[in-house]
Amino acid sequence: LSTATLTYDSLRYGEIEDFPETSEPVWILGKQFSALTEKDEILADVASRLWLTYRKNFQPIGGTGPTSDTGWGCMLRCGQMILGQALICRHLGRDWTWSPGQRQRAEYISILNAFIDKKDSYYSIHQIAQMGVGEGKSIGQWYGPNTVAQVLKKLAIFDSWSRLAVHVAMDNTVVIEEISEGACAASEEPLEMNGDLEGACALAEEETALWKPLVLLIPLRLGLSDINEAYFEPLKQCFMMPQSLGVIGGKPNSAHYFIGFVGHELIYLDPHTTQPAVDPDEGGQFPDDSYHCQHPPCRMHICELDPSIAAGFFCQTEDDFDDWCAQIRKVLKELQLYIHNIIFHFSLTDFSDSDRLERFFDSEDEEFEILSL
Repeated sequence: LSTATLTYDSLRYGEIEDFPETSEPVWILGKQFSALTEKDEILADVASRLWLTYRKNFQPIGGTGPTSDTGWGCMLRCGQMILGQALICRHLGRDWTWSPGQRQRAEYISILNAFIDKKDSYYSIHQIAQMGVGEGKSIGQWYGPNTVAQVLKKLAIFDSWSRLAVHVAMDNTVVIEEISEGACAASEEPLEMNGDLEGACALAEEETALWKPLVLLIPLRLGLSDINEAYFEPLKQCFMMPQSLGVIGGKPNSAHYFIGFVGHELIYLDPHTTQPAVDPDEGGQFPDDSYHCQHPPCRMHICELDPSIAAGFFCQTEDDFDDWCAQIRKVLKELQLYIHNIIFHFSLTDFSDSDRLERFFDSEDEEFEILSL
């Protein structure tokens, strides 16, 4: 196995670095914390995210395929985590917190069952791997952020309980009218709660609503081989938005789920831990401790991030989406101003800096746009 699989397994929980004592604000999926006075709250918030890791000894994928995703399924697991956060926001709300050992809400159990490693779960490793064949990926092959985003979009169609409109922005462009049309398409599918009609009544009144909760996934390339420093602050600002679902990406062939930042360090959940598959009882109940990260999260400097990422956002209402558009426009305006200042700075320097300027604005960098037709 590659070294990508040796993180929590090799460190053991007792050796994981504690959260830093710093006066800089900590941002996690749109919420601000103080590392000096709210460390317990930070760890509780991190523990409330779904932590989907490698598993072993599950049903063979496709009947005769792999029984473990160790070594190849990290981006698939990150895709599960970012969508899991969307389902939590959809059914439980961003402020919901996980209480270990307590009786859990029915909505939470249904969300968790959607990711259980078996073929008939909506977003299982089985479903993602097999749907990926249509995207040109054989079972057991590593995914990039764009591929997993496309697969999640296809799988969400079958989740009649959540009724999500999943939109994947292509060519670094968000077209407002396309999203509005997709999110306003009313579903006539019968409501189910992951195979159980219990809880469907709570959503029945939404059946006539025009807006379907939106999951917006934006694959981006923020540089050629390294992330361009021009994108450091805009990326951090994405984690500050209340609509943030985080970012999936990481390092080459080693994916992580990024949920926030402190200073210049990104905070992430690492899927590279192999745990035994869980088999729910007939009522869908099972121990859920292994689906939550109960130790300080990992951190890495933002400059170490691979430039190929996918950012996620959740808009429960159309007003949420309008607010997101306004925030993104502000971020893009600040980015353009930053680039203008860099160009102005280089124009005042010696011509020997020309090669540095060329590297700064690599031809492979891709500008993000938001369009209103």
